[in-house]
Amino acid sequence: MGWIYLALAILFEISGTTCMKLSMGFTKTLPSVLMFVFYFLSFIPMTVSLKTIDVSIAYAVWSGVGTALITIIGIVEFKEPISTLKIVSIALIIFGVVGLHLSGQHMS
Repeated sequence: MGWIYLALAILFEISGTTCMKLSMGFTKTLPSVLMFVFYFLSFIPMTVSLKTIDVSIAYAVWSGVGTALITIIGIVEFKEPISTLKIVSIALIIFGVVGLHLSGQHMS
């Protein structure tokens, strides 16, 4: 269940970040309010996920997956430029998160 809560936390966090962009620097009321709501909501399942997932792993997955997904949303929805370096950087984040996850497993 911890991973489900973590996934929910990530969804709320990327929703908050997307609303941050849509708020146009706090000039749009609804996205500005939703940004705070989504960020607040992201901490609830994140906190619950820490009952069963190590904080080092949970935070790495939360921030890494969130960063990768926000980058994709930026490229697809906000027409941000894409480059080879951006793609390689996202891949490195994902490899880093996987590496952290694997480092926490006991291999025999």
